[in-house]
Amino acid sequence: MTAPKEHDPERYKMAAQNRKARHDYAIEQTIEAGIELKGTEVKALRAGKAQITESYATERERDLYLYNAHIPEYGLAAKGQSHEPRRPRRLLLHRHELNKLIGAIRKDGMTLVPLDIHFNPRGRAKLTLGLAKGKKKADKREAIKAREWDREKARFMKNKGRE
Repeated sequence: MTAPKEHDPERYKMAAQNRKARHDYAIEQTIEAGIELKGTEVKALRAGKAQITESYATERERDLYLYNAHIPEYGLAAKGQSHEPRRPRRLLLHRHELNKLIGAIRKDGMTLVPLDIHFNPRGRAKLTLGLAKGKKKADKREAIKAREWDREKARFMKNKGRE
């Protein structure tokens, strides 16, 4: 039997992704955090129905919480066993990581943006947080121009090789 690959898609199953975050924010650092979930939330995440596009993380009572993340109710849950879809969820981090992030939020005016929710090889749900600063409209336009120029350049180089 062969050893599983490092980035095998079955081992790192993506449950939700925030594609808009990298467009709206300049991500300076990423941190992987655990999420405190109920059983039905885990099952709903495995189904891949969660949305974190409008969610954010912030401090409450010396802990970090994820707000506005939508994990839909699990359809096959027993009556009364389901969860509230948009409830605040506590993030699980080491105390020194927590202090560092809270300090950056308070002092530097940074924002904690959820980038994705995935399952690690052990089957635990993890949240990738980005420590970010908001981009201005001009910065967003500049990023789009640079991306389009890179595409044009690649297309030109590809066509030049044929001549």
